[in-house]
Amino acid sequence: MAECGASGGGSSGDGLDKSITLPPDEIFRNLENAKRFAIDIGGSLTKLAYYSTVQHKVARVRSFDHAGQDAERDRESPYEISVQEEVTPRLHFIKFENSYIEACLDFVRDHLVNTETKVIHATGGGAYKFKDLIEQKLGLRVAKEDVMTCLIKGCNFVLKNIPHEAFAYQKDADPEFRFQTNHPHIFPYLLVNIGSGVSIVKVETEDRFEWIGGSSIGGGTFWGLGALLTRTQKFDELLHLAARGQHANVDMLVQDIYGGAHQTLGLSGNLIASSFGKSATTDQEFFPEDMAKSLLHMISNDIGQLACFYARLHGLDRVYFGGFFIRGHPVTMRTITYSISFFSKGEVQALFLRHEGYLGAIGAFLKGAEQDNPDQYSWGENYAGSSGLMSSAPELGPAQGTLKGGTFDLLEMDRLERPLVSLPLLLDPASYVPDTVDLTDDALARKYWLGCFEDALDGVVKRAVASQPGAADAAERAEKFRHKYWDKLQTLRLQPFAYGTLTVRSLLDTREHCLNEFNFPDPYSQVKQKENGVALRCFRQVVQALDALAWEERQLALVRGLLAGNVFDWGAKAVSDVLESDPQFGFEEAKRKLEDNSGVDVILGVFPFVRELLSRGTEVILACNSGPALNDVTYGESLLVAEHIAAMDPVIHSALGEERLLLMQTGSSSPCLDLSRLDERLAVLVQERGADLVVIEGMGRAVHTNYGAALRCESLKLAVLKNPWLATRLGGRLFSVIFKFEAPAQ
Repeated sequence: MAECGASGGGSSGDGLDKSITLPPDEIFRNLENAKRFAIDIGGSLTKLAYYSTVQHKVARVRSFDHAGQDAERDRESPYEISVQEEVTPRLHFIKFENSYIEACLDFVRDHLVNTETKVIHATGGGAYKFKDLIEQKLGLRVAKEDVMTCLIKGCNFVLKNIPHEAFAYQKDADPEFRFQTNHPHIFPYLLVNIGSGVSIVKVETEDRFEWIGGSSIGGGTFWGLGALLTRTQKFDELLHLAARGQHANVDMLVQDIYGGAHQTLGLSGNLIASSFGKSATTDQEFFPEDMAKSLLHMISNDIGQLACFYARLHGLDRVYFGGFFIRGHPVTMRTITYSISFFSKGEVQALFLRHEGYLGAIGAFLKGAEQDNPDQYSWGENYAGSSGLMSSAPELGPAQGTLKGGTFDLLEMDRLERPLVSLPLLLDPASYVPDTVDLTDDALARKYWLGCFEDALDGVVKRAVASQPGAADAAERAEKFRHKYWDKLQTLRLQPFAYGTLTVRSLLDTREHCLNEFNFPDPYSQVKQKENGVALRCFRQVVQALDALAWEERQLALVRGLLAGNVFDWGAKAVSDVLESDPQFGFEEAKRKLEDNSGVDVILGVFPFVRELLSRGTEVILACNSGPALNDVTYGESLLVAEHIAAMDPVIHSALGEERLLLMQTGSSSPCLDLSRLDERLAVLVQERGADLVVIEGMGRAVHTNYGAALRCESLKLAVLKNPWLATRLGGRLFSVIFKFEAPAQ
């Protein structure tokens, strides 16, 4: 049964009408460093996967080599900065129509330089059809991989590594996508793969899965019967027809049989009683759109009912749908969702995947790279190089004659330096939501923050250029960054769901990815270097003043100092305007801004606070960002700063030596913090040391994220509200203070 809905609504799975034009070397990126290949060829789409190593610049800090260095410079700066080349492994996935496969293989062949592999791992029905062509064009031997194994491997990979990969579809919501938070335990689940037919697989672990059922009535049935009924030969055209149709013109509904009496039976009059039922009782001609819509409902309902019965039979409440039949098509997702909910009475939820089209290619690649153990690493989506859900797919330009008009969808995944896991102190990891405001849902907030990031773009470009005074091409690269990030923001205005739930955190992360894309690894490195030098010269004076206070006064002064340091945030416009206009704005001025980041934040705010805890006999783990984000201190910088402070202060010196003060990295390169994706070594240490208080400091970490995070131990969240809109939204004013102590419920 299905709802009798409106004529279709929503967007088609092809993305926006206005496409982006990109040259092929921006689609098949970094081919010269490609190491391994895999390919998944279906009935209409090809998904090419390859692994490459990407060279990019990183900012490193190190102590001065004191031999021969000017003593005065040593006093002004606690460390030196060097920009170095670093190599990051990256996975590339490109999706395109089969009609372009020969031209694309030619391009790949012409741009390969030193590939390590002699084999390309292939899956999908087309692996047989195009085997000779692939071997001829690329000179690689085709190794065929089992389709179902590849699908399961690919599904496990995206569920573990991509936050907000899965979503539920809700009819008439704005937007229609409701993304799921990452569940720490992804097993067991049911995967319903809808290709030509339907395969239903129960997945219990990484390596244990079982085909438990299926149906011959699937995507091929819709395509075949649709072609016979409408004379439409292309699958996507058939979907477009269905989106415009009214199935009630063809289907017999409950109200057509019972009239008004259906209410006494407890049934909705709009339920389908018989698919195509009206065609048997009338001689009229039916419109192709209506027949396509009726056919889509009939097959989607059948699949949804079948999936629901198998889920209930095996006691599973998570059902993921994939395969070319879905293709992000709203009518398909809506009908399957309704069918699952109807037959399970709401107990089973239909879930869809942002990257369902890539599962086979990802799995084939993982099969071919097993000797490298890719599963032991964590991976992160590179927003700068990925198309996003239903966003404008890049299109090759007129200059590329052989590929003109081809629609290409891209996904890039970067290997992270270390595995990421949940903080063991989260009260309920399965229900933890890092972000405070969902901009996908909140239209007013979305409009404000997108405008805020657009307005800040000139300042970021200026800061990026200033951070590399010796680079002749810095201004040119900064302009490329501007255009790239601006385009991302415009995409998110139209499609806020493109990369999952839209949040302030994801906007910041996208900006960092775009900066890295154009080799601006740390635009604020010199600002932090200067701030840290000034703050270190003030440290001894600050702690002497604190030590002279009575206990109660000292606690208040420590907290005021911690909050005052948090004012120094170049990412907040209200603050950056002050810092740009008044370079002498300092620690005491910041304290006066408060109502009853690096440098000042960490050295004059955090370290005195840590010192007080250490003096009481408390062990402290101080966790800082692994990579740069705005002017937040990084783990590398914190090590050098701690070394300088230890030389001045016996409390810090002895605590470091006795390992009562441990400096760790969070695994994050963001001003915000996702407690479900922390450096594994930090999580292990937290558990081993029996941490019983978590202090989260800063507007990004304690307000934009984790404001509502529930922990199994005591927590203290503190920040200064440096954004007027956010301050007003939370009921305060600019520079109001958040000081939130929470104890777990007994």
